[in-house]
Amino acid sequence: QVQLLESGGGTVQAGGSLRLSCRASGSSFGAHAMGWFRQAPGKDREFVATIRWSGGSYGNTYYADSVKGRASLSRDRAINTIYLDMSNLKPEDTAVYYCAAGRPITSTLATQRGYGYWGQGTQVTVSS
Repeated sequence: QVQLLESGGGTVQAGGSLRLSCRASGSSFGAHAMGWFRQAPGKDREFVATIRWSGGSYGNTYYADSVKGRASLSRDRAINTIYLDMSNLKPEDTAVYYCAAGRPITSTLATQRGYGYWGQGTQVTVSS
């Protein structure tokens, strides 16, 4: 059983920055990737960013076009934690952000079905 615990959400003004953290715990954490998705009110959950956790592409990061250049994903493998730093936040970044972990293949890296473990979500609100 793997648990994902998110932290760092809150309210920030447009143009501001924040950091989200996600720590994985459990008896057998064998994820191949960890990342973030988000869901705004009335919209589908969408991919934000992910990082390869194992294999030849270890450490590679991937970003949605909507956050590219404004987001940076990093990891501390010693404590099974990833960090999402976002800057120049926009009101359209307002959403519940979910941490995800799993074993996606290349074609599912940016899709929900690539991830079998999910956190409870943390609210990010960007005020204009």
